[in-house]
Amino acid sequence: MRIALPKPRSLAAQLFAMQAVLIAVLVVGYALFSYVGDRSQAEDAAGRQATAVALSVADSPSVRESIRTADPSATLQPYALAVVRDTDIDFVTIMDPRGIRWTHPDPDQIGLAFRGHTAAALEGHTFTETYTGTLGPSVRAVTPVLAGDRIVGLVSAGIRVEEISQRAQGQLTALLAAASAALGLGAVGTYVINARLRRHTHGMNASELSRMHDYHQAALHAVREGLLMLDGRYRVALINDGGRELLGVGPEEDVVGRPVAELSLPAALTGALLASAPRVDEVHLTAERVLVVNTSPVSGGEQRGTVVTLRDVTELQSLMGELDSERGFTQALRSQAHEAANRLHTVVSLIELGRAEEAVDFATAELELAQALTDQVVAAVGEPVLAALLLGKTAQANERGVELVVTPDSRLDDGLLPDTLPARDLVTILGNLIDNAVDAALGGMNPRVTVTALTDARAELILRVSDTGPGVDPDHTEAVFQRGFTTKPSGPGGRGLGLALVRQAVSRHGGTLTVTSARDGGARFEARLPLRTPTAGAGAGRALGGTA
Repeated sequence: MRIALPKPRSLAAQLFAMQAVLIAVLVVGYALFSYVGDRSQAEDAAGRQATAVALSVADSPSVRESIRTADPSATLQPYALAVVRDTDIDFVTIMDPRGIRWTHPDPDQIGLAFRGHTAAALEGHTFTETYTGTLGPSVRAVTPVLAGDRIVGLVSAGIRVEEISQRAQGQLTALLAAASAALGLGAVGTYVINARLRRHTHGMNASELSRMHDYHQAALHAVREGLLMLDGRYRVALINDGGRELLGVGPEEDVVGRPVAELSLPAALTGALLASAPRVDEVHLTAERVLVVNTSPVSGGEQRGTVVTLRDVTELQSLMGELDSERGFTQALRSQAHEAANRLHTVVSLIELGRAEEAVDFATAELELAQALTDQVVAAVGEPVLAALLLGKTAQANERGVELVVTPDSRLDDGLLPDTLPARDLVTILGNLIDNAVDAALGGMNPRVTVTALTDARAELILRVSDTGPGVDPDHTEAVFQRGFTTKPSGPGGRGLGLALVRQAVSRHGGTLTVTSARDGGARFEARLPLRTPTAGAGAGRALGGTA
């Protein structure tokens, strides 16, 4: 038979029990302390009351007169009983200097010796003591009765200890009632507070909360995506390691509690983080990365904050650029294959017509034209990836009715580029510049795109692309590099991202990117990238010429 173990109490229940016990201990301790103090105060008050009554009786002239009579008890006994009745004293005993009683609440005790101390009173002093007499333990006062300088009698007045205890118990009852009320109020307040705490902790106990915190910390550090949590005032409440890396925040930099606007992020990204509406898969650029941003507000009747997730798609964006280039190559090859088929049909038809010499001349001319184009590009740009890019872009532009020209002064030998400047980034830079130039040149008279790729004496790689399009408004020379800026008709989500990626790649390698007006009235984009390896032996200015 399995024994079901009790489930550990929640943290709120444990705190409630602890607070209730603490309040109970404090209240009970205060009650006991007050009882002991009240008991001591009651005994002191009883002693003062007994002393006052004893002195009053000893100073009474009637008492001194009765003592001088032959039978003092006859007048003193009724007087003592009246005093006891009127002063709330348990007994008043009047005796001669030898301690023989003249009065007593019990008439049978009259004439017997007083039980207690009288030595101090016989010396003329008034004193109090707690003593057990015929009526039980009592607090009593003893004082002399003086006739001039002579002691003619003694008076003792007292209150029984039992009566004092009853008085203290009455006060204790009232104190316990007040303590119970305080305990009840404390318990109600503690219950209300812990009920609220129970809602916030979802009824979990301390070990469950500790385990959840451990999982929370482990998950934050394990997730490679960036996670950022903002409070209702758009201050950073939490950021994981991935978020620090993607936003360029150092691990030693304390950003928790700082507003998002103080993180030195790009304006567009800062605006997305500060937006009250959720953002879904928005693409934003930082200095070195392409990020996909998602935001979701956390609300529960009021704005409590925002949860932000960040994904790094820099590599993915680069691969997509390469894929777009490959698609362009494929389309160009398809077009070339179609043209080659047409030319082949022409050659076959000439042969069938018996005009073999004209067929040979036609085929030879087409072959020389294609080979000349390849030789021109490869001779100018020996770097294979860029050469392939230029060949593909040339065919693609030609298919769209745009002439792509590589300038005669272009020269970029194979092996010239350092490892710190990968060909992938050059494809991003040159490919996007050519695509934008081709789009800008379309629709104009004699559309043409001119490309220059060379190195100069300052060990810089220069990539220059010009077009015959409408050009760039001087007021927009900076805005064209911002993500989302475009003069093209609205299209897929990538619109306005190409030039932003170009600037990001150029900035990542410490280069510069500028836009000016071309000679033909279009735009001229120029990217300058420093080469970190010697460029001796790389000739510049060798003539290339030719068009596609």
